[in-house]
Amino acid sequence: MAEQSFDTIIIGGGPGGYVAAIRAAQLGMKTAVVEREHLGGICLNWGCIPTKALLRSAEVYHLMQHADSFGLSAGKPDFDMTKIVARSRGVAKQLNQGVGHLLKKNSVTVFEGEASLTAATKVSISKDGKAVATLSAKNVILATGARARELPHLKADGKNIWTYKHAMTPDAVPGKLLVVGSGAIGIEFASFFNDFGSKVTVVEVMDRVLPVEDAEISAMAEKSFKKQGMDIRTSTTVEALKSGEVGVLADIKGKDGKVTQERFDKVILAIGITGNVEGLGLEAVGVKVDRGHVVTDKWGQTGVAGVWAIGDLTGAPWLAHKASHEGVIAVEKIAGEKDVHALDKGNIPGCTYCRPQVASVGLTEAAAKEAGYKVKVGRFPFIGNGKAIALGDAEGMVKTVFDDKTGELLGAHMIGAEVTELIQGYVVARGMETTELELMNTVFPHPTLSEMMHESVLDAYGRVIHI
Repeated sequence: MAEQSFDTIIIGGGPGGYVAAIRAAQLGMKTAVVEREHLGGICLNWGCIPTKALLRSAEVYHLMQHADSFGLSAGKPDFDMTKIVARSRGVAKQLNQGVGHLLKKNSVTVFEGEASLTAATKVSISKDGKAVATLSAKNVILATGARARELPHLKADGKNIWTYKHAMTPDAVPGKLLVVGSGAIGIEFASFFNDFGSKVTVVEVMDRVLPVEDAEISAMAEKSFKKQGMDIRTSTTVEALKSGEVGVLADIKGKDGKVTQERFDKVILAIGITGNVEGLGLEAVGVKVDRGHVVTDKWGQTGVAGVWAIGDLTGAPWLAHKASHEGVIAVEKIAGEKDVHALDKGNIPGCTYCRPQVASVGLTEAAAKEAGYKVKVGRFPFIGNGKAIALGDAEGMVKTVFDDKTGELLGAHMIGAEVTELIQGYVVARGMETTELELMNTVFPHPTLSEMMHESVLDAYGRVIHI
């Protein structure tokens, strides 16, 4: 089998890999992508995109149930889960094909199969157990992503105990659902199934839901989830799961230390992810792996010359937009581009698409104080915003945290309608190192939800207008 030579080989065609490939091609590199399953990766095919399609259906269904409050009549709303799932899969398929088109347009060669390193810059590709290609390149970028983490006593069976992937293609709505973990994945599925009528219980080992978020935002989210009918149990663990012919028996240890046994129709495990490091030949070439993730420097370089790694494979935060940005950084560094900036993880926004939505960037109030800052904190409630009231969605808050000494925006935290779209305003502000002065002097359009961002800044400095 003749060896094929490239400038750059990228193993993995997800949001990190395919973006890196396109940028490499733009910079004149002969580039190859090796993908074992679906172009677009987990995010596009089984994560970010199709879950948003599911959640959009839930949002519309929720609005239909409250049509009367808008002066509308639509009869008794109903749903067809098969059609909801089919729409979600259709969205994923459309975008998957789009990625293929983009790679072809940029003259990137795509290989289907599983890749492994036979040397630092040599890659062997196999499919269905048979060798299909041998490649070499000056640089290899690992972008193999991650998968759902399991624990010895908490393992998915695909029937009654699900990972996120199983939860995306349900044939029916579970009557009683247990969600283990209240991070973004767990809470989004809890929100989805709750809106369609499941009796949802969320178990979280930490003392609050969405534990990476600001404490005030977590508290507001928990209050809203409970109001919607969810059973939220924090400082609680699932000790064991036993899947049977009908449902699952769960041993749940509560705050008081007592263990009770409860039955659920289905269980979703959302207890984190671990990098796809197996089968890549990393040990043979000396790439260091720590707790399931590849170790890199700020540019994505591993300790082995010519081998790079990006995205979920390299650890938290496990976000598609982080992977894409890292891919561009690595490629531009390989190309010797000037003014390549390392990724500042403090400027990576996090978004959770539950109802109500949650979004944030930078330090929480508690983290800022722990870091030694004297802070100024501003808050503005959705109920004080005309657009939010007009939308009929006036539950939520915008919170900003500033350095009292310099006026630096240390962090921004939001809960409410469309905050996953609003947060980018603060991301740009942090990236441009603006202070409270620039933000206060910025004109925000009226009537918009974005006005709350302005008011929150004003509130931090005693100048808020509408509360």
